[in-house]
Amino acid sequence: MTDNNSKMRLGLSMRYLGYHMAAWRHPDVPANGAIDFNYFLSSAKKAEAAKLDMIFFADGIGIRANDKPAGSLERDSKNAELEPLTLLAAIGSHTERIGLVATASTTYNEPFHIARKYASIDHISGGRAGWNVVTSWSQQEAWNFSRDEHLGYEERYERADEFVDVVKKLWSSWEDDAFIRDKQSGVFYDASKLHVPNHKGKHFSVRGPLNSARTPQGQPIIVQAGAAEAGRELAAKSADVVYSNAADFEGAKAYYDDIKGRLARYDRTPDQLLIMPGVTLYVGETRQEAQDKFDQLQDLIDPLSGLAMLYGVLGDLSGYDLDGPVPDVGNQRVRSIAENLLTTARKENLTIRQLFKRVASSNSRQLIGTAADITDELEAWFRDGAADGFNICPPTLPQGMDDLAQFVLPELRKRGLFRTEYESSTLRGNLGLPRCTFAH
Repeated sequence: MTDNNSKMRLGLSMRYLGYHMAAWRHPDVPANGAIDFNYFLSSAKKAEAAKLDMIFFADGIGIRANDKPAGSLERDSKNAELEPLTLLAAIGSHTERIGLVATASTTYNEPFHIARKYASIDHISGGRAGWNVVTSWSQQEAWNFSRDEHLGYEERYERADEFVDVVKKLWSSWEDDAFIRDKQSGVFYDASKLHVPNHKGKHFSVRGPLNSARTPQGQPIIVQAGAAEAGRELAAKSADVVYSNAADFEGAKAYYDDIKGRLARYDRTPDQLLIMPGVTLYVGETRQEAQDKFDQLQDLIDPLSGLAMLYGVLGDLSGYDLDGPVPDVGNQRVRSIAENLLTTARKENLTIRQLFKRVASSNSRQLIGTAADITDELEAWFRDGAADGFNICPPTLPQGMDDLAQFVLPELRKRGLFRTEYESSTLRGNLGLPRCTFAH
């Protein structure tokens, strides 16, 4: 680890047009931005100018939604986007310092594909690539890969664990100085510094070696977002960064301590893994201005889209008065979650419209207020051991990035919590993580 440990780590999550479900309807957001390279490049450059550690693209390999109630799916903007690795490679050629992280599934890829693609991006970018490891869980994704049903939970994570091991072996096919490229002698590489993985396991048989030199970072960083037991263990074993999702300090602190407490069994120390919870910020010069930004987006939620958010938990409420009480239609698939929502609705006397607005806006922790208000919250989590930094999930882009740069970052810097300049040319270096040394 380097001397920049005392600084907060910040990433910008850039999927879609922002993380609010009505972002595409905001008057200042280009509705076609999700398939526009220049739209993403502009926000990436702003993030780099602000000295953020990384940009991050979540991904799914299918449209994970059903048209229930009927007509809701055609109102969903999350159905056309750019493939993230292609996008990262392009952004990497137009930026110099910011980290480039994207999701790739271990369920419907092969280890050699992933090892080669991320190694290439690490080379193209000069050492700024990161792989967010996920398993695919939706039936819609299974349908796109010749399956009627997705893999079961245990099999998905068992496969993922072996998948990551194989990728890391492939990244270590060559020692750092294996390629001599001596024109005089005619020797291109030192054969003693080639290590063929020859992996044979339950899910994969991969001989290797990888047809790529060892990368500038030694290997790209590995990011993981596991909340359940198997995901936590995979994070402790293999991840450099964990993106977590916690609604309150107590939950975040418990998760932080649990993940850090697992590292010793893998001969790792707490400073070798960074935990960065997701957070959505609504910030303004005044608290009212920040609240107005939130309320504007809430008012843009299409009722059918809101009802679709409730459908999977409470059932079909499309035949009821949106401004009336929330009914219990029965036969819910996950009764415990349904009961929690119904209890909340009754306790607070919420209408259907008020309930779906609340559900639609709560995918990650939300902070609404002035720069000082928001920095107080971020600092408390950082200082008190609930986070090493944060994955900023802006409600809209580019406005969310602009607000971060204008309001929050100056306050963080005033308190000595965030850098003024990059410390390194690589993502590992800027995260305060050492270069990954060769180990075979």
